[in-house]
Amino acid sequence: MKKTHQAVTGRGSIMGRYKEVILGPGTVFDLLYFEFCQWLAPLPGALGMVLRKIFWPGLFASCGKGVVFGTNIILRHPGRIKVGQRVVISENCILDGRSAAKAVTIELGDDTILSNNVMLSCKEGGILLGEHCGINAQTIIQSTHDCPVVIGPDCIIGQKCFIVGGGSYQLTDCSRLIREEEIEPDGGVMLQGNVWLGGQVTVLGGVTIGRGSVVGAGSVVTRSINEYSVCMGVPARVVRRRQR
Repeated sequence: MKKTHQAVTGRGSIMGRYKEVILGPGTVFDLLYFEFCQWLAPLPGALGMVLRKIFWPGLFASCGKGVVFGTNIILRHPGRIKVGQRVVISENCILDGRSAAKAVTIELGDDTILSNNVMLSCKEGGILLGEHCGINAQTIIQSTHDCPVVIGPDCIIGQKCFIVGGGSYQLTDCSRLIREEEIEPDGGVMLQGNVWLGGQVTVLGGVTIGRGSVVGAGSVVTRSINEYSVCMGVPARVVRRRQR
């Protein structure tokens, strides 16, 4: 997939570039339907919520019943996104499912909620949120270059967290610009389920956080954590084990 700047400013018609970056594959009808739904994005109040509930499910690869869409949600390649039942996507969220080849890049499990200003960003990666997850305001979850982020069921992600798979350059050739280096294949991130991240936690690629673990606010997790652990700090270290 082209980098965003190249795709937006490169050759070809404005309409073709817009469709490549925003919608992805689809017919002219798909583009017109997407444009119509975007007119509904900022519509406030109950009327806007009802109209989005009626028309927006048709944008996605699949969308369950009872989904609630807030105002000013931004979508990229919605046809690569699957939404479960009774999902809540709050105001100003960004769901960017761009990919050159993957059929599905983002999956939201049943009864999951994305609070205000949450960003889910895939660029040749994948993000899976399990059932009953709560993603708090201003959290960013990013997956690139086949380094998936998998968040198991019943996880609580605090405000302003940053979770990234494939977020580091390899830095193997000093003669090249850093932005031209390859992305380190770190294997992505996994939260196994029933994990609680406090506010402003950073989780870097290559990390697995075991089931039932807790990470204190402001921590940076750079290595895997066993299940039922409580950890904190920069870098995060286990300070005690939870009793089962």
